[in-house]
Amino acid sequence: MTATPPAVGPTLSVRDLHLAIAGRRRDTPILRGVSLDIAPGEVHGLVGESGAGKTMIGKAVLGIQPSRARIAAGSVLFDGRDITHLPERERRRLMGRGMGLIPQDPMTSLNPAHRIGAQIADVLRLHLGLDRAAAGARTLELLNEVHIRAPERVVRQYPHELSGGMRQRVSIAIAFACRPKLIVADEPTTALDVTVQRQVLALIKRMQAQEDASILFVTHDLGVVAKICDRVTVLHGGRVLETGATRRIVEAPGHDYTRALIAATPRHDRPGGLLRPVPEALTARLDAEALAYDAARGSHG
Repeated sequence: MTATPPAVGPTLSVRDLHLAIAGRRRDTPILRGVSLDIAPGEVHGLVGESGAGKTMIGKAVLGIQPSRARIAAGSVLFDGRDITHLPERERRRLMGRGMGLIPQDPMTSLNPAHRIGAQIADVLRLHLGLDRAAAGARTLELLNEVHIRAPERVVRQYPHELSGGMRQRVSIAIAFACRPKLIVADEPTTALDVTVQRQVLALIKRMQAQEDASILFVTHDLGVVAKICDRVTVLHGGRVLETGATRRIVEAPGHDYTRALIAATPRHDRPGGLLRPVPEALTARLDAEALAYDAARGSHG
């Protein structure tokens, strides 16, 4: 009789997460009871307008939220371990091997005073304990893996000497350098033109499949979600409006706001078509629901 293999839990599990920014008189709610799961090897999209709370979820997962941001309730579990309030020293050990980040703007995330090779090698030496020679060799391998030409030259260059697409490829190499289980990709194609965006998306997907990593993919673009994500969570005002398989969300959305986002997305197959912004009445209704949620939660302590 063949034994049943043990069930594999989610790589990331966010449960009823509440986060607020501390103010002089009162806190401003940013995340309102967010819950989501990401399975091993899954690419999970977070989509919504600016201010929906997408990036803040990613920062809370990584533990790099602003100093004034306070997690008021809920939990973040990584591989079944509660990391919500992990001490800084343990958080640093978790980064690299456990989690990685692909930032929105590599020009501000890469150190302008250090050469590209040194920045990648430092990550390898810190988290994997490689010596200088091994880290240097692995750095060249990583640059080859992200399809950067002439890596021997690039390792000696500074970030400002590279194009935006090349800088983002370097950021992807750093994120995947230690083969982490989870990558947070914070709108990694926003600053790129359409052609480079397509190349970077294909690269992220290939690296993800190669390493069997899970990705929390933050974006405002449902077109990007349709290309790369297995599942998607739709956010507005720090609240989850719906979650499901990407195909189901795109083809048969269950919430008015999701339908409005899809309608507002420009279509390449309909050039010159009218743009349809999200209706103000819908936004006003959702904002009122968020305020009512806050009031109800406050009245219950």
